[in-house]
Amino acid sequence: MTYQKFFVVAALATFLFTSCSSSSKDTIDPTIRTENDDKTDSLLIVYKPEKEDKFIADFVQNLHKKYGFNGNVLVAKEGKIIYQRAIGWANYLHRDSLKINSEFELASVTKPFTGTAIMQLVEKGKLSLKDDVKKFYPNFPYEGINIKLLLTHRSGMMNYVYFTDGIWKDKKKPMSNQDVMRLIEEHKPPRYAKPDTRFHYNNSNYMVLAAIIEKVTGKTYADYMMENVFIPAGMKNTHVYSTTVYPKIPVDVIGHDRTWRYSVVQNFLDGPVGDKGIYSTLHDLVLFDNALHKGRLLKKASLDSSYTGHNKPINGHFNYGYGWRLFEGDKGRKVAYHTGWWHGFRHIYVRDLDKKIVVIFLGNLTNGSLLHLDDLYKHLKMPIIRKGAYSGSGSIPGSDED
Repeated sequence: MTYQKFFVVAALATFLFTSCSSSSKDTIDPTIRTENDDKTDSLLIVYKPEKEDKFIADFVQNLHKKYGFNGNVLVAKEGKIIYQRAIGWANYLHRDSLKINSEFELASVTKPFTGTAIMQLVEKGKLSLKDDVKKFYPNFPYEGINIKLLLTHRSGMMNYVYFTDGIWKDKKKPMSNQDVMRLIEEHKPPRYAKPDTRFHYNNSNYMVLAAIIEKVTGKTYADYMMENVFIPAGMKNTHVYSTTVYPKIPVDVIGHDRTWRYSVVQNFLDGPVGDKGIYSTLHDLVLFDNALHKGRLLKKASLDSSYTGHNKPINGHFNYGYGWRLFEGDKGRKVAYHTGWWHGFRHIYVRDLDKKIVVIFLGNLTNGSLLHLDDLYKHLKMPIIRKGAYSGSGSIPGSDED
């Protein structure tokens, strides 16, 4: 074989190999985890106490002593944890201390997960944002409510948490999402407002979205989330727990009222999920943030839509996307976050999308301690998220509907 012929054959072989390799890379499914993913992700949750941020350590200690914060805290920046701590009781009655890997009921911090699941189904062509609820539940009594209005809290629906209280007779028997859908069909409770007229934060929206996920996929919300969100994100300590399946939720962290006088027990309202019902840890929430940044769960276009405010901004800065509360600051600075308050749990999960900062407070004592985070945001050079910045219709962060 002449040198010229050899060169041509070698070049052709190299082209074919490169093309095949490139094609293989292009078709890799990002939701399928590899051993290398586990190794890489494990580095995200490494914490070296000797390198902790001293300001944050003092801040959290003061928040505990002066304002009564009880819970788990984590702050990460550029993929590294700069502070974490478990502080206080998991169960005050038994004097059990919290651990850094304690699993908390996320309350409304569940909503970003439900929004993620819905956008996955949109990407797969199984849903459209324009789909009416009646497409999935023909006897649904309201006209003109579609997926997008549910995601953005513009449906005008009533809150099932209050509506069902006087209707569900056997309070010892938990409701499921499908039970609530049947009650809505049967009783046709009045709406708060006409669809798409105003923002009104409402748990019903995300309870209905979870019911739609179940109807479209033929799986329980718990199974869908485990297979399509938790496992791909590497979240090994995150679960959906409903009292329809677990008479006693299998976690050690108990929610408490503000004076420690009693533990808040689960009841029939802990059956419906999607608006709440996910239990997770500090480290798994870091991994969720990472999976979103890495495109493991959603494509960039879906994420951009999720992080876009779809309501009129409140005070010029605060808005709501697809499952995320939003702060839109100066020069395009954007923070996606969510708060939660349910049955003795109170949280905030903040993601500075530009600076890649994650701030997580998971609390199991309902008091006003999380209203005093301004100095922490200033220290991190983040936009200040403050309850007093909100006004307008619907519940506000930290309200009992959150």
